Amino acid sequence: MKISLLMSKNLFTVAMDDAISKVKDIFETKGFHHMLVVENEKLCGVIADRDLLKAISPNVDNFAASNQDLATLNKRAHQIMVRNPISLSQHASVIDAVKLFNEHKITCIPIVDEENRPVGIVSWRDIMRVIIKKKAPQ
Repeated sequence: MKISLLMSKNLFTVAMDDAISKVKDIFETKGFHHMLVVENEKLCGVIADRDLLKAISPNVDNFAASNQDLATLNKRAHQIMVRNPISLSQHASVIDAVKLFNEHKITCIPIVDEENRPVGIVSWRDIMRVIIKKKAPQ
C-alpha cells in the first residue's frame, strides 16, 4: 500500500521565523501533535507538541504568569524544531514508513514531493489505525 493513501493531507505549516505562540495556537485549535516547518515552501523541520511543551514556561496559561514566562512564547520555530527531519516520498510504501519508525525514534514522517515540498504527514498511529481496521471483524 502506498503511503499517500493513508497520510494526512490536512497540513498546517509554519515558517522558521514564526513565533512559537503561533505554533501553540495551531496545536490548541486544530488538535495536531506535529507541525511542519518550511522555508521557501520546502520542508526544513518538524515540531512535535512535546517540543513546544519543553520550550515554553509551564506558567504561560496561568493567571500569575510573569513577563519572563510569557517571553518564552517569543521564541522562534527554528529554535525548537527538529532540523532535516526524516521524510518519505509520496510514492513510498507503508512498509518503508514502518521501517523508518522502527529504525529511528520518530513519531511522524513528513511526506514530500520531488522538490521536498510537504504534501502530507503520517504518524505511527495512522498506520496502527489501518492495521486495526483491516483486522477488525466485518
